[in-house]
Amino acid sequence: MKSTLALTRSFERPIRLLLVNQLTINIGFYMLMPYLAGHLSTTLALPTALVGLILGVRNLSQQGLFLLGGTLADRLGCKPLIVAGCALRTVAFALLGVADSLPVLLVASGLVGLAGALFNPAVRTYLAAEAGPRKVEAFAAFNAFYQLGILIGPLIGLVLDAMAFSVVCLTSAAMFAVLTVAQVRALPARAPSRPDDERRRPGVLQDWRAVLTNRSFLLFSLAMTGSYVLGFQVYLGLPLEIRRVSSSELGVTGVFVVSAVLTVVLQARLTAWAQARWRPPQAIARGLALMGLSFVPVAVSTLWLQGPVPPGPVAWAFTLAPALTTAALLSVATMIIYPFEMTTIAAFGGDHAVGTFYGLYSTLAGIGIATGNLLTGWTLDVGARVGLPALSWLALTVIGLACATAVAALDRTAGLPQPAQAVTA
Repeated sequence: MKSTLALTRSFERPIRLLLVNQLTINIGFYMLMPYLAGHLSTTLALPTALVGLILGVRNLSQQGLFLLGGTLADRLGCKPLIVAGCALRTVAFALLGVADSLPVLLVASGLVGLAGALFNPAVRTYLAAEAGPRKVEAFAAFNAFYQLGILIGPLIGLVLDAMAFSVVCLTSAAMFAVLTVAQVRALPARAPSRPDDERRRPGVLQDWRAVLTNRSFLLFSLAMTGSYVLGFQVYLGLPLEIRRVSSSELGVTGVFVVSAVLTVVLQARLTAWAQARWRPPQAIARGLALMGLSFVPVAVSTLWLQGPVPPGPVAWAFTLAPALTTAALLSVATMIIYPFEMTTIAAFGGDHAVGTFYGLYSTLAGIGIATGNLLTGWTLDVGARVGLPALSWLALTVIGLACATAVAALDRTAGLPQPAQAVTA
């Protein structure tokens, strides 16, 4: 089985460029965004409500415009959207570094989201088209580079933020500027896929109607929403649990380190192992089941960990073990799911609407995360209030198993497309 590095080298130049592109995008994004709320509330002394508004504008503009970005990628080609998105991030992050008024901050935050809505579906569409029958392997490598960027970015941002937040913003803007120029010069243009008779191509509204009325796709998207709710707990539920039992931020950092390192080291091998044994729907269903069961260790630990543990490295490590085990299992589950999930969406899109399907799928996932976070927070509060701290974790387990059952049912009823795969050693 190939390592992630060997797998990357096995692809042609355009795919390697896309992988480095996503790594750089994530480094530039995650070196800034984790520290933005602190800058707004502390340096600029904005009320918490305004901080939430500024951050919410970014999320709303990105999630709400994914469908438009995906459709534009289908119609105009992927490269212009990737370049435009990176150019917008350059402007947006530079603005965040110098802005001190609410209107400018809102504009900058909106541009950050719009940029993501443009290049995220385009990158995935380009990757799916370029990979051909090796889509599963290509998305496996993509996920490894994606997670590596999430690991490196905050570490760089932490160092630069110690100087000044404006240094973080301007450094990130400079990275996106270089990336924009590099993509203009180095990324090959890939013309949008067109039918033999362009006059027979449906209009944009017809494309949107087709994706919005595709029952199998909508059911698949609904089932997969659970995976995003569960995966997001590395940002919400697990940090809260670690702080509850250890009062330490080091353990929170450990969650991200464990997830990123496992993905970089194991993604290619685990994907090859799963690809040799399961069809895509089977891999997705099993990954979802593992996602749900990932929360059992932390649920069980709440039976004896009712508060902060006494000081000491052994006790501290023992206390963090359940949460880190959950993070590791979630990472393995995501590695199983993601390449097959992205390949399945591309199969739904066919020859001419892959970006549109990716766009709507991303929007639905964003809605699911927002709803799921609200419900997760509510169950955490209820569990603490009634003396059942395991309530939220057990609910997440049920969600994972229910989603796995739903995908398996769709597979049995032939509701999912069967993408072609290239099996390699």
